[in-house]
Amino acid sequence: MPKKTAAKKAKPTKKPWEKSMPKAQFELMRDILAAPSPIGLESAMSYGVIKPEFEKWMPKSWAIHQFKGNAGLVIDTHPGEDDRTSVMIIGHADKIRMQVRNIDNDGKIWINTDSFLPCTLVGHEVKLFSQDPKDPSKYNIIEGGTIEALGAIHFSEPAQRTGDKGLKPEMMYLELQMHGEKRKERIEELGIRAGDPIILDRPIKHGFSEDSFYGAYLDNGLGCFVVTEIAKILAKSKLKNLRVLYTIATHEEIGRFGSAAIAGEFKPDILIGSDVNHDYDAAPGIAAKRMNKMTMGEGFTITKGSVTSDYINSLIEKVCKKEGIPYQMDFAGRDTGTDAMAAALAGFDSASTSIGFPIRNMHTISETGHTSDVIGAVHAMVALFREMDKMNRGKGITRDDLKNTHPRLDQAKSL
Repeated sequence: MPKKTAAKKAKPTKKPWEKSMPKAQFELMRDILAAPSPIGLESAMSYGVIKPEFEKWMPKSWAIHQFKGNAGLVIDTHPGEDDRTSVMIIGHADKIRMQVRNIDNDGKIWINTDSFLPCTLVGHEVKLFSQDPKDPSKYNIIEGGTIEALGAIHFSEPAQRTGDKGLKPEMMYLELQMHGEKRKERIEELGIRAGDPIILDRPIKHGFSEDSFYGAYLDNGLGCFVVTEIAKILAKSKLKNLRVLYTIATHEEIGRFGSAAIAGEFKPDILIGSDVNHDYDAAPGIAAKRMNKMTMGEGFTITKGSVTSDYINSLIEKVCKKEGIPYQMDFAGRDTGTDAMAAALAGFDSASTSIGFPIRNMHTISETGHTSDVIGAVHAMVALFREMDKMNRGKGITRDDLKNTHPRLDQAKSL
């Protein structure tokens, strides 16, 4: 008799967050992160990249809201339908930046380092943006400059050579390689003046390790990319009940002012901040702090504590377990540090939470992330919104659901 051959087992299909990010998707992420959008001048990202991207595929019934005092965007799936339960998910387009502080006669442009550690800036190439002296409504870009502090090891103090003494913010300057006569005057003729923004110049690249990437300004182009990708997926199979407000905010890095203004105008029932988080597991020199063991490549993060809603977090966990999406729990004390605080800062009631993506080297030119964390967050939010949309036998989540599902610790079971 012929021998029976064992049936071949089909290989399990990989989920989107288990695969390498497709080229087109990575390029969109790179374009969003590369847009020159320092604090207060965010429209390169919001209007220059994200708005045209939405206009390619968003349904005609959706609307784009713009604002007077900031370059934020809200893409609204059900404009004017205020009776619908609404969820706002927010990424922020603003990047930390340096600023021109003073120009010396020798051509040095002294700078304000803002939220950068001075020691992380030395030697890096940057872009300076200044208003055209002939037409202040237009901007010029100056490239080829680097950030410096000491000039050379030969000019440093002994303690700086040994590492016992570091760099101070007031020591940092922009080097434009000026030489010859009237250096200061020649710089000023270019229109460079105090307050001009300077940003790091390094678009993201694929990293050495699989599915990793690195570059400047993952904070927070990644959050904006996630918001855009969620909308792109749900535009193909529109939600019936839930009103979604896909939001690109501004001014987060100096106090969450953009998201507070936008959220205060729309007053969403549910508010979710989409922002980077820390890979504490790989962070050097913090073992004694006993930080939460979040790590890059192990899933997006969900924040507990502060103003976050345990009910919304429980829904996120529920859909993640159902879909097999990896996630990690983070915690916050008084403040999430993200746009999840927008409702609290604007002074209105909303069920809020914060999701994130663990990265390394935050606020440096070599921020590092993992594509699976980003894509996992996208699909977790897609699953969450679909779950909310079909609750109550297809009628969708209600405001009463939010009001009547606060955890009751007095009903906790004894172990």
